[in-house]
Amino acid sequence: MASPFLYFVDDRLSLAELSAARLDGDVVELGEAYIPADAVETRALRAGSLTGLLGDTLAATHLTAAWVHGALPDPPALHTVQRAVPRRLHRVPVRHLVYRDLAVADADLEVVGGVRVTTPVRTLVDLCRVADDAHTRAARLMAAERAELVDEAIARLHGGALPHKRAALAPLRRLAAAEAATTTT
Repeated sequence: MASPFLYFVDDRLSLAELSAARLDGDVVELGEAYIPADAVETRALRAGSLTGLLGDTLAATHLTAAWVHGALPDPPALHTVQRAVPRRLHRVPVRHLVYRDLAVADADLEVVGGVRVTTPVRTLVDLCRVADDAHTRAARLMAAERAELVDEAIARLHGGALPHKRAALAPLRRLAAAEAATTTT
């Protein structure tokens, strides 16, 4: 069930009406939707704003999942999604998406705001598997917000098979060491 606080173009209001409401300060953009200007931005609203992009077959991952979980203040320019169903998709959406065809295991997914999102642990693992500044920054922010995720992410990598697993362990161990250094001082 969609949130009454989310406004999608041509759902209840047209693009012109939403644009006018935005100019009047009544609504603000949130992901792929709009919310009332005085609404509290929550995980559920951030995730729910992606309903049109994700549908029933895709899950938010990487930077998109980090934004949903609150580690990033703004959504990424390109949303990263992954197949959340066992069958291959014949029609892959391309608008604003980086699509990864490898299916995400159900154990690594949770439903937030009516859509599938990788769990915080899996999100941190995925962020550490990509070696660029945006993903590294998001991983640091997630780890700073919830330090317990680092140990869980390391354990997750030791327990399963994922591409770039070794590469992900190095930044996770650095994050664990940094956390250990701050707790002992």
